[in-house]
Amino acid sequence: MIATNGLVDFHCHLDLYPDHQAAVRESEEAGVFTLAVTTTPKAWPRNHELAQATQHVRAALGLHPQLVAERASELALWDAHFVETRYIGEVGLDAGPRFYKSFDLQKQVFKHVLQHCAKAGDKVITVHSIRAAKAVLDYIEAYLPPAKGKVVLHWFTGSKAEAMRALEMGCYFSINAAMLDNERHSSMVAAIPLDRLLTETDGPFTKTAERPSKPADVAVVVEALGRLHSMSTSELAATVRSNLRSLLEPNDECR
Repeated sequence: MIATNGLVDFHCHLDLYPDHQAAVRESEEAGVFTLAVTTTPKAWPRNHELAQATQHVRAALGLHPQLVAERASELALWDAHFVETRYIGEVGLDAGPRFYKSFDLQKQVFKHVLQHCAKAGDKVITVHSIRAAKAVLDYIEAYLPPAKGKVVLHWFTGSKAEAMRALEMGCYFSINAAMLDNERHSSMVAAIPLDRLLTETDGPFTKTAERPSKPADVAVVVEALGRLHSMSTSELAATVRSNLRSLLEPNDECR
C-alpha cells in the first residue's frame, strides 16, 4: 500500500462511523485531505467543530436527497449554517425506486441549494446523482453558472455522453473503488480527462478488505486509477493533489 500522506478523499461520511471523533483523528493522522460530508443540517455543528481542529479535514454542509422526504423542514437550518463553510454536500437528486416519490421535493431543495451557491459565488459542492444524471446536470446548468461555483460529481454512474456534458459544464468527478470494479463505470472513468479527477471512499458505504472503507483506503483508488491510466501511483496521487488545488483556487485550503 502506498503512503497515505497527501492523498485526497473528497467524499466520506466521518460522522457515520461508530466513533466520529476517532474517524476524524485517523484521517488527520493519515494525512489524507478528507471532505467530511453531512446528510442533514443538524449534523453540521459537530462535524464543523471536529474539522476545525484539524489541518486535513474539512466539513461540508448537506441535505441528502434520500432524506429530503423527512428532512426538508431542515432547509431553514441549512440556510442558517450556509455562511459557515465553503463546502456543500451531500446534496443532489436520487431517482431510485425507494426515493422517487420525493423526487419533486428533492428538485425543489436542490434548486434552492444551487441558487444559494450561485449567489455566494465561491462554493464547492459534492453532488449525488443516482439514476438522475440528466436532471442533476439540467439543474446545475439552469441555476449555477460555471463562474459561480465548483461541482464535483460524487460516484457518478451516468452515461459517457452525460459525463462529457458534465465536463463541458466544468464539473469534476470523485472516483471510488466500487466504480472501478464495475466494467461499464470504469470505461466511463477512463474517458474523463486526468485534470478533472478526484478520489473518494464514500466510507462507510463502501468496503475495503470486508470492512467499511476509511479515508486512508483511498490509496486503493489511487493504485487502481494509476493502472487504468498506465501511471505510477505517485504520479496519479500528484495529479489528484494538483486537481484539488485547482478546484479550490483562489481560496486554496489544501495544505
